[in-house]
Amino acid sequence: MSLRPLTVEERAAALQKAAQARTVRAEAKNKLKAGKTTVAQLIAAASQDEALGRLKVTELLESLPGIGQVRAAAIMQQVGIASTRRLRGLGVHQRKALIELIDASPRQAGS
Repeated sequence: MSLRPLTVEERAAALQKAAQARTVRAEAKNKLKAGKTTVAQLIAAASQDEALGRLKVTELLESLPGIGQVRAAAIMQQVGIASTRRLRGLGVHQRKALIELIDASPRQAGS
């Protein structure tokens, strides 16, 4: 079963919606990096906002100061989160463990 081709208007609307979603995710990561929001707040907002719900957990972790790809992967393995998981797909226990782990660890830029 193939999908019907989109009209020019439908395609333009889909492209605009995708661009807006990328903007929302980028702003959320910048706020997290600047310390204007917390991981707990973003995870809570992801349950309401479709664009934030599609944010990968690895991208969220890597936007934190002092956490790169290696530390993000180690955190995800420790909490038991698959590398492809998105915020909306996290279970209750995974959310709680991730928030506790991030809030418990002192974050310092450059360390």
